[in-house]
Amino acid sequence: MAPAMALRLLVVVAVAAVVSCAVAADEGSVVEVWPMPATASKGGQTLHVSRELRMTAEGSKYADGEAILKDAFQRMVTLIELDHVINGSSQGLPLLAGVNVVVHLPGDELNFGVDESYNLSVPATGSPIYAQIEAQTVFGALHALETFSQLCNFDFTSRLIELQSAPWSITDMPRFPYRGLLIDTSRHYLPVPVIKSVIDSMTYSKLNVLHWHIVDEQSFPIEIPSYPKLWNGAYSYSERYTMDDAIDIVQYAERRGVNVLAEIDVPGHALSWGVGYPSLWPSATCKEPLDVSSESTFQVINGILSDFSKVFKFKFVHLGGDEVNTSCWTSTPRVKAWLAQHGMKESDAYRYFVLRAQKIAKSHGYEVINWEETFNNFGDKLDRRTVVHNWLGGGVAEKVVAAGLRCIVSNQDKWYLDHLEVTWDGFYMNEPLRNIKNPAQQKLVLGGEVCMWAEHIDASDIQQTIWPRAAAAAERLWTPFEKLSKEWEIAALSARLARFRCLLNHRGIAAGPVTGYGRSAPAEPSSCIKQ
Repeated sequence: MAPAMALRLLVVVAVAAVVSCAVAADEGSVVEVWPMPATASKGGQTLHVSRELRMTAEGSKYADGEAILKDAFQRMVTLIELDHVINGSSQGLPLLAGVNVVVHLPGDELNFGVDESYNLSVPATGSPIYAQIEAQTVFGALHALETFSQLCNFDFTSRLIELQSAPWSITDMPRFPYRGLLIDTSRHYLPVPVIKSVIDSMTYSKLNVLHWHIVDEQSFPIEIPSYPKLWNGAYSYSERYTMDDAIDIVQYAERRGVNVLAEIDVPGHALSWGVGYPSLWPSATCKEPLDVSSESTFQVINGILSDFSKVFKFKFVHLGGDEVNTSCWTSTPRVKAWLAQHGMKESDAYRYFVLRAQKIAKSHGYEVINWEETFNNFGDKLDRRTVVHNWLGGGVAEKVVAAGLRCIVSNQDKWYLDHLEVTWDGFYMNEPLRNIKNPAQQKLVLGGEVCMWAEHIDASDIQQTIWPRAAAAAERLWTPFEKLSKEWEIAALSARLARFRCLLNHRGIAAGPVTGYGRSAPAEPSSCIKQ
């Protein structure tokens, strides 16, 4: 281990030791919910949760015809009962009999910017005692159920689930509408159950966009009915997703309040496309980026996006546009001649390709997200509805919003999960609105996203690489700015995050230790909450 890394790890472990003392001294005032709610007050009464906990909907206008709420409630009950056998007697104990859920709006279409706010109250007395959830939409109610689940613990004396510190009153809503996590199924194939497990884990910290970087130069694993040879570019016959698989993933996510953002990265990062259709390559010896001179290139893009529009219902599609090395275009005589015929330099052709792909996406009803190189090179030419995805570093978001465009923040020095050297506190302190003071420009920052690039991860280690660092970013994106912990509060914050990491472990999510780097192993034998 390098000396600097060893010193950093020693500091983190030392902070964890301080944390355990700080928590012991102030445990009564801590709100053990992640991410921290906008407002929360609590009392001193302990309730026990009925083994026949019921959900009612008195006063609700939501019919729950698709059983979204019913299924979510049952998942919540399963989670709180997962860790131990519940076989105690509740006779004579103050008992929480159920949860009444009131949803004011009847619809359950998961649109971008849908109201995700909720109120949760748990009284200390009553006959019977019912918790009360109130939300504008079912998706706010789903967040409330997750918060409720985090208030519950197993009581080793009564052998029942208990809810401490009643009465509770929590009001909550997200700071940003876009709170994303990227997964990459081109560098390593991820089986469908693994993707679903990632979606489940996202809901525990209220992330709401799964950015699915489906294809890249290494492999093309998804079926495209319009061009059925494209998935010849998959790693193997078995490492593929059918369109029905994609529909299943999207529906699974939407029922949990998570949108799925599909990405095809063009014109670079597309070598795998030509395995099935070699004409998409500029030449047999120069295979990337896609051939800008060929009409068939744009016909294929149109076919992909047409098929996507039947599956991926999120209002955005991601068209990449990053890291485009255009040298193939000038080194291939046929393409070079086309450039000359159209009076284009390489940079002009890059712009032409991106803008034409944007128009195709718009024709299928999508708004487009592009990586920041498109803005850096020709931002004034981009469609004005373009969302610029920042990744190269800081300072870009403020330039994007100053130009009147929307932005998503994922600067790689802080929010790239494959950068294992970036510890959780770096994720937490990364502020999307840094140096953006104008309120109108602040609204153009849709939110942020942590990126799990898959060059060095697969199904065996994805969860421990994502968590708990992604949770640190999740609180930054959900919790009101004034409620976020400051740098001098890292010790208490680390204790809260350690407890949330333990909760993830209890729920079967292989989250790594808080102390240490990404995907690190426990440093020594110890309690979960001290790691």
